[in-house]
Amino acid sequence: MQYTVSAVGKPTRAQFRRWVRAALEHDARVTLRIVGQKEGRLLNRAYRNKDYATNVLTFVFKDHAPFEGDLALCAPVVASEARAQKKSLAAHYAHLTVHGLLHLQGYDHENDRDAQVMERRETQILAKLGYADPYTC
Repeated sequence: MQYTVSAVGKPTRAQFRRWVRAALEHDARVTLRIVGQKEGRLLNRAYRNKDYATNVLTFVFKDHAPFEGDLALCAPVVASEARAQKKSLAAHYAHLTVHGLLHLQGYDHENDRDAQVMERRETQILAKLGYADPYTC
C-alpha cells in the first residue's frame, strides 16, 4: 500500500486489504498506489496513450497464479466520480479496487460478453462486501 497524496476520506489499509482479499480468486502479490492527478495523467499517457488521469490503472507483471501487479488509483478522479455518481467514497474505491484486481486476474471488458462476465463478478464481490451494484445505482 502506497499513499503518494494526502486525500481526504481515503480508505484505510485495512479497508483496502478487505477489498483485495474479496476480489482475489488466486494468490497474488499486489501493490496498491494512491496517486494524484499529475501522476495519474503521466501513467495513463505513458501506458495507454491517453492524456488524462483515469480512475484506476492495472499493471500486470505476472499473468498466472500467483499473479503479480500494481494498481494505481487516482484519488482526485475517484473522489470526483463518487460525487458525480452520488456514491460514497468508500463504495467507489471498493468498486475500483475490485475492478482493477479482476483485470490483474485476466478479466476484461473489451467486448460485450466479457464486460457482462466482469461486471457480474464485480457485482457479486461488492454485494458480499455490503455495497450496492455499481452499475445500477
